[in-house]
Amino acid sequence: MAAWSRIGRGAQLSLSQSLSRIVSEGGASPAEGASALRGAAALSRARGQHASSLHSLAFAGLAGRSAAAGGHLLQPAPSSRGIGTTPERLHPASSAAVAAELSDAEAREPEAAAAPPPRRMPSLGPTKPAEKPRLVVLGTGWAACRLLKDVDTSTYDVVCVSPRNHMVFTPLLASTCVGTLEFRSVVEPVSRIQSALATRPGSYFFLASCTGVDTRAHEVFCTAAPGDGLPSDPYHFKIAYDKLVIASGAEPLTFNIKGVKENAIFLREVSHAQEIRKKLLTNLMLSENPGLSEEEKARLLHCVVVGGGPTGVEFSGELSDFIMRDVRERYAHVKDYVKVTLIEANEILSSFDIGLRQYATNHLSKYGVKLVRGIVKEVKPGEITLSDGTRVPYGLLVWSTGVGPSEFVKSLDLPKSPGGRIGVDEWLRVPSAPDVFALGDCAGFLEQTGKPVLPALAQVAEREGRYLARLLGRVAAQGGSKAHCIGKAELGEPFVYKHIGSMASVGRYKALVDLRENKDAKGVSMAGFISWLMWRSAYLTRVVSWRNRFYVAVNWATTLVFGRDNTRIG
Repeated sequence: MAAWSRIGRGAQLSLSQSLSRIVSEGGASPAEGASALRGAAALSRARGQHASSLHSLAFAGLAGRSAAAGGHLLQPAPSSRGIGTTPERLHPASSAAVAAELSDAEAREPEAAAAPPPRRMPSLGPTKPAEKPRLVVLGTGWAACRLLKDVDTSTYDVVCVSPRNHMVFTPLLASTCVGTLEFRSVVEPVSRIQSALATRPGSYFFLASCTGVDTRAHEVFCTAAPGDGLPSDPYHFKIAYDKLVIASGAEPLTFNIKGVKENAIFLREVSHAQEIRKKLLTNLMLSENPGLSEEEKARLLHCVVVGGGPTGVEFSGELSDFIMRDVRERYAHVKDYVKVTLIEANEILSSFDIGLRQYATNHLSKYGVKLVRGIVKEVKPGEITLSDGTRVPYGLLVWSTGVGPSEFVKSLDLPKSPGGRIGVDEWLRVPSAPDVFALGDCAGFLEQTGKPVLPALAQVAEREGRYLARLLGRVAAQGGSKAHCIGKAELGEPFVYKHIGSMASVGRYKALVDLRENKDAKGVSMAGFISWLMWRSAYLTRVVSWRNRFYVAVNWATTLVFGRDNTRIG
């Protein structure tokens, strides 16, 4: 037995010297040599018999010779289309490191387990020449969903990646906070907008967030939404694309004011509206508990809205209407404590003309909304501090001061337009990244185009999505739909945006309508009950599906007859 042991150690040492010499002479990469030796040592440890050790060493020698021949026996098979796996990159090692690896292997305990295999990243591989090109869309906002609705799925396989599986009809989101509309009335599943995502074999919807884009390799890297059923948390994967559309939206602006993210509620998603509704109803019920001081009741029932744009004004109007019609009737014990304050640094509704702004100011003040001009300096739990030192206690704080680029957009190594958005040319292309387009609130014209920065409005995003769907259709008709082929196609007319007007509700069956291209142009500009009818009619026709139009109409009728539902759920 001692002789067998000496023979095994001699063979192992000889193999180490041979492989080291091969590595130094360039016959194989150092990493392959180290891998072969590690495999030999692991097999030798795993088997207690010396004869098996000799077989393991012989196998390691064959592996070394195959590596010296070019390593073809060790190369993974090319991945086919569909979900595959890609090994992580192996790090090279020097010939000295090979000997060190062997010495460490000899020094380890015989019962030590072999090293785990390298982790692999699931992927949706590149399309083959005979297959349809793949269009990857990041986001489910106005721009992305309009593109998904209009794109020709007989020409493209469509893959949508988003952390939510629905589109939100944001103009009516404020109405859900107080029960005027139900939450499902303002959302539309993305699979209803584009049925190919659920029915076509090459099209998918992935509930995930994009974390990076490799424009050279034409790949996007994603992290799935947290879930207990996934093999790992977080779960990462990547998708190869022929054409990529970034329409991931924007994030609320906080101006780096301390305490905003921790204490304020934004109004961008259905989850925000649900949180606002729950907080509002909770404070109404808690304020009736015995033993509360007058100051504490006043704080609990003080609703503060920061931001005098259309969203902030519409929410303030809905909240005022809810207080006047429903709270005073159903919460009579505390009705006199309920107050609404709207804080704006400049003029409210600055995009409207001065006459409509004055009408909105007078109407909101008449129905209990206190307008305060000031700048928020700090937000604490239960209290706001303004720049002039004024302290404003609150029970509910809604933050609506506009939007800016998200952390994902900031992290991308792409040209930026003024304001930090992804820079695009007149055809909505990202100039430095072939086959990449950007739409909606996350994109803006580059400064060298000479075009003004587009407002972050739903109508802008929707038109961009419709325009790009037509452009991609023209590109496909000219044979430019595959990766690296768009240069062959004539793109046609550039994108041009024309403003068709603005609308805003101010509560109590009143609204503002401004159908002029800008404040200095001629056109319809009016306020009052007729404007409110126009506002409701316009939004009812713009709701995505007939199902949701029916829901909205029924909700409005039910609220008119029976009042708003004040049930607190959750």
